[in-house]
Amino acid sequence: MSTNIHPTAIVDPAAQLGADVTIGPYAIVEADTIIGDGSLLEAHAVVKRFVTLGPRCHLHTSAVIGDLPQDLSFTGEPSYVVVGADTTFREFVTVHRGTVPGTTTSIGSHVFMMACSHAAHNTQLGDYVIVANAALLAGYVTVGEHAFIGGGTPIHQHSRVGRYAMVAGGSAFSKDIPPYCITAAVPPNHIAGLNLVGLRRNGFTPEQRKQIRAAFGILYLEHLNSTDARATLAAQTDNPYALEFAEFMAGSTRGLCPPLHLETASDA
Repeated sequence: MSTNIHPTAIVDPAAQLGADVTIGPYAIVEADTIIGDGSLLEAHAVVKRFVTLGPRCHLHTSAVIGDLPQDLSFTGEPSYVVVGADTTFREFVTVHRGTVPGTTTSIGSHVFMMACSHAAHNTQLGDYVIVANAALLAGYVTVGEHAFIGGGTPIHQHSRVGRYAMVAGGSAFSKDIPPYCITAAVPPNHIAGLNLVGLRRNGFTPEQRKQIRAAFGILYLEHLNSTDARATLAAQTDNPYALEFAEFMAGSTRGLCPPLHLETASDA
């Protein structure tokens, strides 16, 4: 099928549109953009300069992708937003370009950003991430694949969320959230346990979940300091999830969220 552009839309001639792209009323596509095959921009959606959208992306009403970073040090040089395939931005979502010249804000494939959520400059979202309504990701936040960010939750700049983590809504986080964990809403910056329901739903086997529980126990239940916990995890060479926890710790600059309760993780 051919590209369908509403007569009230404004599309710069320098924009590269793939096949079967639909651009709705009053939408704007600036120059130096690439819109992937089969993408849909609804009414008033805006794609700013230096944005690449993968195939079959869907921008709902008034989503704005690629605006300038909200950073006073930004000097105006080209920087980028790259979005994978099959990603959805609901109403009034905002995603900003990288702030350092030549850098990129990266949004993976099959990501779902719900209404009024925000991804600031240089955020990195893995595949299948879900960001619920009004969640706010500050600059340089990294979120691993299949993680879930609850509604109304701000994540502090340079913080990291590990893959398959589930972050409570209505809270705030300024420390790193390890993979596979679930957080408490109150108090903020605390781990409540493992995201075992999410792991089962995503096909992790009982043996894999057992290994994850063992790694979680070393990190949070054995009362080790961070140095000893990391060394103990790194020594579990037969447990890939323990090694993943150790690697995550090694990359932390903000420190990890502590546990809310020192209880054995259950797989009921």
